[in-house]
Amino acid sequence: MSQAKNVLIIGAGGVAQVVAHKCAMANDIFGEIHIASRKIDKCQAIAKNVAKKGSFKRDAVLHTHAVDAMDHHAVAELIRKTNTDIVINVGSPFINMSVMDACIETGTHYLDTAIYEDPHKICETPPWYENYEWKKREAFKKSGATAILGVGFDPGVVNAYARLGVEYFDKDSVTDIDIIDINAGSHGKYFATNFDPEINFREFTGVVYSWQNSQWQTNQMFEVKRTDDLPVVGIQNSYLSGHDELHSLHKNLNVPNIRFWMGFGDHYINVFSVLKNLGLLSEQPITTAEGLEVVPLKVVKAVLPNPASLAEHYTGKTCIGNKVKGQKDGETQEIFIYNIIDHEDAYAEVGSQGISYTAGVPPVAAALLIASGEWNVGTMVNVEELDARPFINLLNTMGLTTRIADKDGDRLLAFS
Repeated sequence: MSQAKNVLIIGAGGVAQVVAHKCAMANDIFGEIHIASRKIDKCQAIAKNVAKKGSFKRDAVLHTHAVDAMDHHAVAELIRKTNTDIVINVGSPFINMSVMDACIETGTHYLDTAIYEDPHKICETPPWYENYEWKKREAFKKSGATAILGVGFDPGVVNAYARLGVEYFDKDSVTDIDIIDINAGSHGKYFATNFDPEINFREFTGVVYSWQNSQWQTNQMFEVKRTDDLPVVGIQNSYLSGHDELHSLHKNLNVPNIRFWMGFGDHYINVFSVLKNLGLLSEQPITTAEGLEVVPLKVVKAVLPNPASLAEHYTGKTCIGNKVKGQKDGETQEIFIYNIIDHEDAYAEVGSQGISYTAGVPPVAAALLIASGEWNVGTMVNVEELDARPFINLLNTMGLTTRIADKDGDRLLAFS
């Protein structure tokens, strides 16, 4: 193991809280751990939570800072001030480009969990990574820093599952990868989103892009439905959705059909449809009769519960995984590589609900792999371009266990 790496967490939401706890639990490997956001009080609340639960493996404190992450000069200054080696960006996807620029300028390793979004655009032309992030690959290579894009759960762990699925079957025989994300939990609220409402709604108001027959196909949200009988959570409906990982997997894996499916209940669909049809999910500003300029989507966000507030009373489980179909020894088979998380277990450990937990643990595992050198590749990559085995093994020890169901049964997936 090389010298301890200082870590800077950017963001102070539910996912950032998970990242802070998991970094603290590994501070025998990491050096100083910092957290920064536009509002320092949110960072301080997370620091208090980490201290209250005694998460630090070795005595330490979580250092807190205020920063405007849209200002790459301010982020670069903070990186230098804190001697940061690895930045874990779990703030809004709107800040990806500025934080990347700061990391390029300072030669600092970069991790994020979601694709960049232009606040003024929804659902740009695919592949989305090509519009922004991938344009900075050469700059990262020249800086010598590693950038791992989309290393949450989906995108992130499911990208690793996709690579493992391709490696499981005969060479070039995989025909289908179906990524299925089911939250079978209940937060007890009339209506709420599990992460930033603005980002959540933006995912589902545009065109649904999927990779089918080796080309992009378009559909409308909630147009295409499937039903699966899944481990632990049972029979669940999900809908064809556009999602980040499709926009790298289609390029890096030779698979003609790659789709993403998200589970929604009828109540969510009804409320969402009413909001959308009324124009309340628009990202474009409007002027009220009183002359006030407002963005409808931001108003809806303001009146909905803070996703972090859902954690304490969340019950039930999530099931996220990949169904992969191909030829094994000349025989057509389908496997399911997946993870199950209990919301109550996540809250007991780190004070966050399961959705935040699944998104927050993987970037810390990736940071540990950069620190060890196993994933320190000195350029920009997506998760499926890296060896998935050390990632899965590490996640198995950090609270995100991976299982595989195939013709031989259902078992823990681990590598020797």
